Amino acid sequence: MAGLKLKNHSGASKRFKRSGSGKWIRRKAKVRHILTSKAPRVKARLGKSAVVCKVDEYALSRLLPYK
Repeated sequence: MAGLKLKNHSGASKRFKRSGSGKWIRRKAKVRHILTSKAPRVKARLGKSAVVCKVDEYALSRLLPYK
């Protein structure tokens, strides 16, 4: 008999994705508002994606088993 199917966490699936090499990719924080007081180079840096920390990868793999 087959095991139970797991569901992806819908909130996490909108925020994280896998790279081609299998690493978890996330967006950086502090880009939503109060952008006038931030320097252009800071805003450019915050606009790029980042790799998820090694410590959090296990939790993400539990939240997103099929992603």
